[in-house]
Amino acid sequence: MSRGARFAVTSLVLVGLVGMLLRLAYTSEAGQRAVLAAAVVALVVQGMAWGIIRWMGPQQVMAAWGAAALVRAVALVGFAIAGPRLGGLPLEPAAISLAVFLFVTTLVEPLFLKS
Repeated sequence: MSRGARFAVTSLVLVGLVGMLLRLAYTSEAGQRAVLAAAVVALVVQGMAWGIIRWMGPQQVMAAWGAAALVRAVALVGFAIAGPRLGGLPLEPAAISLAVFLFVTTLVEPLFLKS
């Protein structure tokens, strides 16, 4: 299994586990939808960030991580603005869930870049 596939599976498992915990905190129907939407957005954004890092290669690792961090930040702000307006999602569970999902998956990312 490739590094990208292992990272994707690990991210999916992490997002699933953290999502279950977040759903305990946000019990309303709207809160549950916000957590689910944030999970989907996080997996897509992390896939894009992974692609940027792999595309730029080890020679430009700091620039790649900076670009990936910028993608994550733009996604978080965009989701916090668009989620409530377009999807009717409550801001707090949507933004906090996405931030937590991105954080935990970013923490394990270096393990898969080194291997």
